[in-house]
Amino acid sequence: MIRCCFPSDRRHFATLLRLIAGCVLLLALPATCPGVFATELGKTSADSGGNVSQSEARAIELGWEVLTQKALLPSDFSQDVIDDIWRSWPEEARAKVENASPEDRLRAIYHRYGLSQRPELIVRNDGVATFESHEETGSVGPPMQYVVDEDGNWTMNCLSCHGASVYGVPTPGAPNNRYALQTLTEEVRSTKFRLGKSLGRMELGSLVIPLGTTNGTTNAVVFGMGLMQYRDSQLNVVPNTPQTFVHHDMDAPPWWHFYKRPYLYIDGFAQKGHRGLMQFTLVPENGPDFYRDHEDDFRNVFAFLSSLRAPKYDGLIDEDLAETGRHLFEQTCSRCHGTYGADGGSYPNQMVAIDEIGTDPVRFEALSSEGRQKYADSWFAELEPGKSQETLVSPEGYVAPPLDGVWASPPYFHNGSVPTLWHVLHPEERPTVWRRSEEAIDRDRVGFQIELAEKVPLFQPDVQIRRSYFDTRRFGKSAAGHDYPNELNEAEKRAVLEYLKTL
Repeated sequence: MIRCCFPSDRRHFATLLRLIAGCVLLLALPATCPGVFATELGKTSADSGGNVSQSEARAIELGWEVLTQKALLPSDFSQDVIDDIWRSWPEEARAKVENASPEDRLRAIYHRYGLSQRPELIVRNDGVATFESHEETGSVGPPMQYVVDEDGNWTMNCLSCHGASVYGVPTPGAPNNRYALQTLTEEVRSTKFRLGKSLGRMELGSLVIPLGTTNGTTNAVVFGMGLMQYRDSQLNVVPNTPQTFVHHDMDAPPWWHFYKRPYLYIDGFAQKGHRGLMQFTLVPENGPDFYRDHEDDFRNVFAFLSSLRAPKYDGLIDEDLAETGRHLFEQTCSRCHGTYGADGGSYPNQMVAIDEIGTDPVRFEALSSEGRQKYADSWFAELEPGKSQETLVSPEGYVAPPLDGVWASPPYFHNGSVPTLWHVLHPEERPTVWRRSEEAIDRDRVGFQIELAEKVPLFQPDVQIRRSYFDTRRFGKSAAGHDYPNELNEAEKRAVLEYLKTL
């Protein structure tokens, strides 16, 4: 058990890195995790319009159960920490919940940290996962983003970053654009101190390794390489010297793109495979046998991810304008982002050179070829003894993502720097410093409702509020690049924006 201490030498720093990295990397799935081939439940009956078998449907259900009910890491904190965490809030936030009922206080806790109640999974006959929310007035259900066991132990899961509220509707697979991990960890640490509890890897590690500087983004990507540094090719734990990392924040991609993509990561270097989904469990407590013993669990997780589809836009659409936009999109955008329609369309998995795309290069430069090769040589990328997946050790840039459900996945770009699709289409109008102001969608610009600021209010006493501001001048947070929309005039941009609602 790690107690309240903070070692500072290199040997202990490496220990801290190993302790927190396993928990942090799960935030990157699948922004930084590979998935699987079509021979695993990737393109089956759900894509051909037929019905799935009972075994396929059960695999989807079991994958959801693994994510939401099976703790694969040591616990992060206990229920009594969550119950008391509000006492660690700044005075104004604390005063709002001091006299609230336990249920309303728990709702406020969920809202502060970007958590949402877990919906119920319903698998359709065609193998597509749907969800039904049961947010009753008098009770608060377990969070989607954490496994909570019978003893009240809370353990982070992959849905921390990949399960969110889409404009108020809990939606598994949506990027969690409100997740306040750094703030949650700091306030858990404060609460544990107050309650006399031992600190865990997250509370200790976040003192030296930032977990995220803006709500909804996390410094998770580079930890994949950090974790692999302390394993050999067969995942035995091995000693090694600490590595220098380029800390930067990333926006989580939506999981409903998973079934389309043959390779994952924003730089598309890793071919899909269920083993790669297991990277997030690389804490020292999980030895090589853990991975062999849990392969079936992650085959089921893969089946669940492959069953997700984007939500449909829930507002009015100008059909004539959208049809004009479709033609323009197919002429100017589909080469990279693919085509869409009743036939399912096509996805080209197009990589764009970093100098051409012009978006923030920090993510591209942060992962070394050596680190990618380490993954390529590991058990995670192994298909069978002597045969491995294809891995792009030296990619040229970023891969353009599919745009299914793009209306439901703000903010935009890989670093979350652009708040609406209108701003994507108007590069010169992208705000420098902004924050989300309302939960509801901005239907005119399609994305967040925002307010602008000259700078982040550094003297704001509530750090959670400070971290709600996005400053595009900071390292790794640039909103520059992807200037292709400037080829369109204003009327054409309006038409393309209308079409994007239909995807």
